[in-house]
Amino acid sequence: MITKAHFAFFDEGSKKEIRRATLKAVAIPGYQVPFASREMPIARGWGTGGLQLTLSLIGRNDVLKVIDQGADQSVNAVSIKKLVQHTTGVSVTENTEEADIVQSRHRIPEKELREDQILVLQVPNPEPLRKVDAREYMTKRMHAEDDYSGAWLILFEQIMKFGRMSTGAAHPVYVNGRYVMTPSPIPRFDNPKMHQSKALILLGAGREKKIFAVPPYTNVESLAFDDYPFAVESFEGKACKLCGSTEVFLDEIIDPVTGDRSYQCNDTSYCIEQLNSEEKVEVENSYV
Repeated sequence: MITKAHFAFFDEGSKKEIRRATLKAVAIPGYQVPFASREMPIARGWGTGGLQLTLSLIGRNDVLKVIDQGADQSVNAVSIKKLVQHTTGVSVTENTEEADIVQSRHRIPEKELREDQILVLQVPNPEPLRKVDAREYMTKRMHAEDDYSGAWLILFEQIMKFGRMSTGAAHPVYVNGRYVMTPSPIPRFDNPKMHQSKALILLGAGREKKIFAVPPYTNVESLAFDDYPFAVESFEGKACKLCGSTEVFLDEIIDPVTGDRSYQCNDTSYCIEQLNSEEKVEVENSYV
């Protein structure tokens, strides 16, 4: 017998529980709120935390955009879009400006988000102090006591070893001057976008059963030393080979035959939008 699924997959009780945890996370910026992570038709570690947030918040009239490492057409992004659309019937888009909810893995869109938009980030490892102490009760105590000396020590050791802070992604940030938070596995390039963001940013870790948030217009400061200031990845002298953009996060592409290096926008939707605006013609929404 085939039964009709609940709207947005979950029963109403499950959605309410996730919303309650989300409200607490918004009320205490940067604080990791435990929640009863549900079983999903995708494996934990493939975006179940972000997906549960999206399913608990989405309405019938909302428009959804899902990206994976900047791409709208990756396997992870397409699979999540299909699941949400199948259980809700909502519209999906590849245009950042058209979306009410943007779910992302590893990137914050290049286009600045608005106040009426929600950014949902998929988080694999939410605890910034896990390398300091593997015990959950100890990391909770350190957060409660505002003891982040271990996080500073990790950055100090990187400077001693490499001459600079070598965090490639998930560089820890101070949220609202109180909690240190791991901003998903986004590159350092995206950390400044969280500071005073107009949009609500929600972060969900399904495997670790944690939800945390950055409310709109909240101060987010990347951890750094006075003599070793925080710096994003540099793409000086490089530009996208397709649209010519320079002030964006670029992917390096190596030709397997010639070995030549080129660069193109990591955010595929942004690149297509730039091409459309420059050439005044519609570029097909496919990105190779």
